[in-house]
Amino acid sequence: MDNKKPTQCERIRKYLQDFKSITWRQGANDLGIARVPNRICEMRKAGEEIDDVWVKVKNRYGESCDVKKYFYSKDREKVLGKEVG
Repeated sequence: MDNKKPTQCERIRKYLQDFKSITWRQGANDLGIARVPNRICEMRKAGEEIDDVWVKVKNRYGESCDVKKYFYSKDREKVLGKEVG
């Protein structure tokens, strides 16, 4: 019986497959991963083609903040829309 717990990178990989993108906050809230950028860096070093863009979001106080959104390069158009090149 294989009860192996998925690694943080495996969790992020599955999240990207299911939802096409992830931010630090989504990783922390949905996956319990506090250092999503570090895991993305590891995934990139392993050869995964992951892009990122800065996006504006609101924090809990309604203030505008910039965060990075990560996604697979192949999903760029799905994540950002056709107008982004």
